[in-house]
Amino acid sequence: MKSKVLDALKDRVLELGPTPDASGPYRNFKLTRDSDGVAWVLFDRADSSANTLSSDVMEEFGAIVTALENHPPAGVVLRSAKTSGFIAGADVNEFRGAADPGEVETTLRRADGIIGRLEALKIPTVAVIHGFCLGGGLEVALACRTRIAIDNARFGFPEVMLGLHPGLGGTVRFTRLVNPMQAMTLMLTGKTIDARKAKSLGLVDAVTQERHVRNAVKDVVAGRLKRGRPSVLNQLLNLGPVRGFLAKRMRQEAAKAAPQEHYPAPYALIDLWERHGGSKTAMLAAEKRSFAELMVTSTAQNLIRVFFLREEMKKLAAGDNVVKHLHVIGAGAMGGDIAAWCAHQNIRVTLADMKPEPIAAAIRRAADLYSKIVRKRTGIRDTLDRLIPDLVGEGVRHADLIIEAVSEKLELKQKVYAAIEPRMKPGAILATNTSSIPLQELRTTLQRPERLVGLHFFNPVSRLQLVEVVSHETADPQVLKQAMAFVGAIDRLPLPVQSSSGFLVNRALTPYMLEAMVMLDEKIDKTVIDAAAEKFGMPVGPIELADQVGLDICLAVGDELRAKFGEALPQPPDWLREKVAKGELGRKTGQGFYTWRGGKAEKGDAGNSRVQPELIDRLMLPISNVCVACLREGIVDDPDLVDGAMIFGTGYAPFRGGPLKYARTRGPENVAANLRELAAKYGARFAPDPGWDTFK
Repeated sequence: MKSKVLDALKDRVLELGPTPDASGPYRNFKLTRDSDGVAWVLFDRADSSANTLSSDVMEEFGAIVTALENHPPAGVVLRSAKTSGFIAGADVNEFRGAADPGEVETTLRRADGIIGRLEALKIPTVAVIHGFCLGGGLEVALACRTRIAIDNARFGFPEVMLGLHPGLGGTVRFTRLVNPMQAMTLMLTGKTIDARKAKSLGLVDAVTQERHVRNAVKDVVAGRLKRGRPSVLNQLLNLGPVRGFLAKRMRQEAAKAAPQEHYPAPYALIDLWERHGGSKTAMLAAEKRSFAELMVTSTAQNLIRVFFLREEMKKLAAGDNVVKHLHVIGAGAMGGDIAAWCAHQNIRVTLADMKPEPIAAAIRRAADLYSKIVRKRTGIRDTLDRLIPDLVGEGVRHADLIIEAVSEKLELKQKVYAAIEPRMKPGAILATNTSSIPLQELRTTLQRPERLVGLHFFNPVSRLQLVEVVSHETADPQVLKQAMAFVGAIDRLPLPVQSSSGFLVNRALTPYMLEAMVMLDEKIDKTVIDAAAEKFGMPVGPIELADQVGLDICLAVGDELRAKFGEALPQPPDWLREKVAKGELGRKTGQGFYTWRGGKAEKGDAGNSRVQPELIDRLMLPISNVCVACLREGIVDDPDLVDGAMIFGTGYAPFRGGPLKYARTRGPENVAANLRELAAKYGARFAPDPGWDTFK
C-alpha cells in the first residue's frame, strides 16, 4: 500500500513539468522546456532514494547551468522527482576521512561557483520545494530568486550536528534574506521549520498545494507573484556594531549547550558572521576557509562517524512491523513513558497497572509530552485517543506485543508472566523492559520461552534513541526480527545484545555511577564529580544521572551486577540504601542527591575549577573497559554498534565517537596502562580486561 502511494506521488511530481526525456544527456537530472519556454530542471539522483549533492552531481548541475546560460529560457524551475523531498543536503560520504583543508576548500569553491552562476542568471529562477530541504539543498534554493514551498516542506541547516556550518553560501544568503538573529539561531541549533514558518520568516515567497504549482510558476515568470524582500531591520542587524553586540549574546547562549573546546562549529559560525557579515564577497570566501578547517577536526570526523552509525543501526530494523496493538504492564516512569511514545508513533496502546493512580499520572505526563512535540491540537487529541487506560488488563488478549515494565524483581516479573501468558493470542510477543536481569532467569516459568525477548528502553524514552533488543539461547529468530522491526517503526534504534547481567549499556554505566558514589565517600563534592564528567563531554554527570534514573533503580542494578561481577564493581554504599529507604529517589520524588524543582536539579556551583584529570579517568576509563569486555564476551559482536549504543543510549560524548573510538584515539596501550595505575592505587575494580590485549 505504501509503495503505491509513493508511486502515485512521484507521478504527480513528474506531471508538474513537461514529460522528461529519459534518453537525455544527464544521469541525475532531466532538463526540458515547456510550451511557455520555461526550463524545468528535475533532480532525480541515480540509484538513490533521496537527492544529495556530491561532486559528480554538482559537475553535472554545472553543465545544466551552462546550457541555461547559452540558451536562456523564459524562466527556470528547479525541483525534485524524489518523493522524499527536494534535496537532503550534501553527500556525507564525501566528508569521511577528510584531512587536507586545502582540498576541501578547493572542492567547495568549485561547487559554490556553480551555485553563484545559478544566482546570477538574468531570468526568473524558481525552486519548488516539497519534503525535506536541508543543508546544501537549502543553499541551492537560496540561490534561486523565488522559492515556492509545498505544504509538507521542511527547511533547516543541520550541519552543526556534524560539527560544521553551511559552506555553499548559506551563511551569507540566509542572514541577508531573513532576520539574521532568526537565521543564526536556526543554523546554530540545526532545527528544522515547516513551510508556514518559512513563509513568515521570508525564507519562501509562497506556500501552495501540488495542484497549484504550475499556475504559481506562471505567476512568477509573468511577474505576478510578489517576492519577499529583506526588511530594513535585517540590514540594520547586519551592521558591524550591532553584529558585535549580538554575537556576544550568541556565544553566551552557545556556551550553555556546547563548550567551544568540544564543539567549535557554532563559535566558528558566530565569528564568521561577526567579522564578515557586512561584505558578501568576504563572507563567501571566509565561509569556505572556516568550513574546510572544521571538516578536518576530530570533532567533525567523529560526528560524521556518528551519523553513519545511526544509519547502520536503522538498517538493523529492516522489515515490516507486525505490531499494531501494544499492551504495556506497569504505568510507572518507564512503562508509562514507553506507552506514551508508542502511541505518538501511531500504535494503539493499552496501559495496565494494579492501581488507577499510576495510569492517571502516566496519561498526564503523556499529555504534557504531546503538547511539546505534536503541532496541532487535533493531533494531540488523536494521539491521546490511542493511549488507552486498561485497569483490568483486557488488552493482553488483543495485543501483538506485550511489554512488561514492572519493578526489577525476578519473582514479581514471573508472577506477571504466569497471569498473562495463558491469555496471550497466538503469535503475540512477550517482552521485558528489565534493565539488568538475564532472560535465562526470567524465562524459566514460561510455557513458550521462545517468544520472550528483552526490549530495554532508556530514560527519558522520548529523547534517548536506543532500545536494546535482548536475545537468549531459546529465542525464536523470527520473534527477534519482529522486535527489531517494531523498534524501527517507533523511530528508535535497535541494538541486538545477548542476554547477560546488565546487557551492554547498564553494565558499562554501572561502574561509572558507582565510582561516583565512592568519590562521595571520599568527601569529593558532588558538583565536582559531575563537572568532571561534563568536562569530558557527558551531557550530565553521574550524580545528576543517578537522580534522573532513580536511586532505587541504580541500587537494584548495582546489587544485581555486583553479585555477578564481584570486585570488578564497587560495593554500593550503605548510605545509598538509607536514602532509598527514606524515599529520596531523585527527580521522581523531588529529592535525591540534588533537590529537584520543575524537573531541574538545583546545582549551584558547577565545580569546574576543581576538576583533576585523574578524576575524569576514574569515571570514564571503566566505561571503555567494560565495552571491551562485552566485545570479548560476544554480548555485542560489532565495536561500531558498541559505540553507537553508548552514544544513543547514554549521550556518551558524541564528539569523541564512543568509548571504543575514544580508546583508539588515546591508544589502547595507554588506556590499559592507566587502568593498571588506577588499580594499583584504588583497587581491583580498575583492572584492565583481557580484551585489551587484542583490541585494535
